[in-house]
Amino acid sequence: MQVYVIGEEGILEELALAGYTGLGGPEDGKKSVQLKPNCLFDHDKSVGAVVVGLDQYINYYKLQYGTLCIRENPGCLFIATNRDAVGHMTDLQEWPGAGCMVAAICGTTQKEPIVVGKPSTFMMDFLLKKFQVDTSKMCMVGDRLDTDILFGQNAGCKTLLVLSGVTTLSDLEDPSNTIHPDYYTSKVADVFEFLEQCP
Repeated sequence: MQVYVIGEEGILEELALAGYTGLGGPEDGKKSVQLKPNCLFDHDKSVGAVVVGLDQYINYYKLQYGTLCIRENPGCLFIATNRDAVGHMTDLQEWPGAGCMVAAICGTTQKEPIVVGKPSTFMMDFLLKKFQVDTSKMCMVGDRLDTDILFGQNAGCKTLLVLSGVTTLSDLEDPSNTIHPDYYTSKVADVFEFLEQCP
């Protein structure tokens, strides 16, 4: 099966490891469209899935290609890596996350994606089938309330929020916040200090 990627090189690499042929990606970030009379945009009718993730090379060409595959190819899946609203791409500010790319395709197709990244339990369900581990014996460690911590809660794990990344203490303590971890700490290294104190 061929997969069209609105995303970056990492998605193409993972698809290749899984035995799928990836189309699109950064290469299609260089392509443009000609909006003129009697112009028909062509797409590969054998594409069976469109995977959308963070894409700093997103453009109108990719949006049209992915849209046509989902709307016109029978049984074509719409898969999102995640729906993060923003991400810390630089140390000084937040940037649009994969969620805005996913939202664009939701808007053009009027369909919701299969989300395989956090906070969806898609990954956890796969791991539980493969390794038969009880989630009550796990702790999800992460720096985002709306992805990492919510993922752990959805999966039935204990949760540890690390305040050295996206979520700040003021975010955690904000009265409007409804996602509360079991534990929180200022940095991951604190975990090792705690373990040393345990008998």
